[in-house]
Amino acid sequence: MVDVSIPQLVDWLSRFRDLVTENRAYLTELDSAIGDADHGSNMARGMGAVMDKLGAATPATADELFKTVGMTLVSSVGGASGPLYGTFFLRFGTTAGAVSQLDAAALSAALHAGLGGVLARGKAEAGDKTMFDAMNPAIEALDAAIAGGADVAAATSAAAQAAAAGRDATEPLVARKGRASYLGDRSAGHLDPGATSTAYLFTALAAATA
Repeated sequence: MVDVSIPQLVDWLSRFRDLVTENRAYLTELDSAIGDADHGSNMARGMGAVMDKLGAATPATADELFKTVGMTLVSSVGGASGPLYGTFFLRFGTTAGAVSQLDAAALSAALHAGLGGVLARGKAEAGDKTMFDAMNPAIEALDAAIAGGADVAAATSAAAQAAAAGRDATEPLVARKGRASYLGDRSAGHLDPGATSTAYLFTALAAATA
């Protein structure tokens, strides 16, 4: 089973930056329907700042890499997305530890820790119409693939597909958390912007580990 290297992890972040930047207007359009109309601009600005920081000096270990990512997002992104994604990456790095490679089990453990950070921050549950609705199925699919003997590339591909399905499943839901919950039934019929950017996160991970 092939390990995931620091360059691949940086590539993951770079691809995520590219996806949220390319889809900035779309994410903002989604957020304008049920949120503050700033998710696209916030994520593009935050991930741009992350890659600028990593371009100046890339840490050699996963814990330092994702500490840099998390702290940069928390300090540069407004709204809920900065603290949520920042906490995700901070927890990811802490669990990954001072290593230069992650095997499948370590990648899973780090992703679970990141999800735990999102839960601690957002207190969301399945069906609340949040990023959890894309992230949790993605990690479950990754774990199932690994348990079935899949390599990292196949496992992250399964995770990306599950994240996309989780994103799509948010459309009919009525939001129960965050700004969107203020709209009540009017929040139904719209994709959740956080779940949409989370799907990009796992699409980027699959591409970086293919």
